[in-house]
Amino acid sequence: MEKLLIKQAIIVEGKYDRMRLKELVDATIITSDGFRIFKDKEKCAMIRAIAKKDGIIILTDSDVAGFRLRSFLRSVVQDGKILNIYIPQVEGKEKRKEIASKEGLLGVEGIGVNTLRKLFQDAGIMDQQNEAVKQTITKKHFYEDGLIGQQDSKQKRLALLEYLNLPNYLTTNSILEIINRLMTKEEYDNYIQKGNSK
Repeated sequence: MEKLLIKQAIIVEGKYDRMRLKELVDATIITSDGFRIFKDKEKCAMIRAIAKKDGIIILTDSDVAGFRLRSFLRSVVQDGKILNIYIPQVEGKEKRKEIASKEGLLGVEGIGVNTLRKLFQDAGIMDQQNEAVKQTITKKHFYEDGLIGQQDSKQKRLALLEYLNLPNYLTTNSILEIINRLMTKEEYDNYIQKGNSK
């Protein structure tokens, strides 16, 4: 099955939702880790920055907790671009769980890929495939610019994360994925040149 190439970042609740979505889309997928995001200022700042640049898609469960998360994310993003996609309220439980959720409804991870594809299509996401941002900043650039492979690489990566207002615990692969959403190659090169001229 061909994956949908999506420029917006997608916010889901947990890792199993992320795994399900990875079957369908080629996109940045961020987990809220349930209500932990309420206290995670760095992740909130990252979501806000992405929402202003390319927009975010919120895909949480269709239960009380899912709607509470949507409301919180709206307050975090403020003037950023948000697209909500709602899954149908289907009774049941995911195979990995021993008992159903409190409300007895399937979450994102329990919804079939074909159903999810139709939800994205109905939201107009299919039409945005050609607009998706292609990754232009690579590990090769990071190596050449001293962000990996040198003694002070960690400090350089932390400085880049601080500049972009991103969490300092992101892995190199995560940094690449996120900055390709937030920066053009030209903006990245300008940042590197300024850093080297200090």
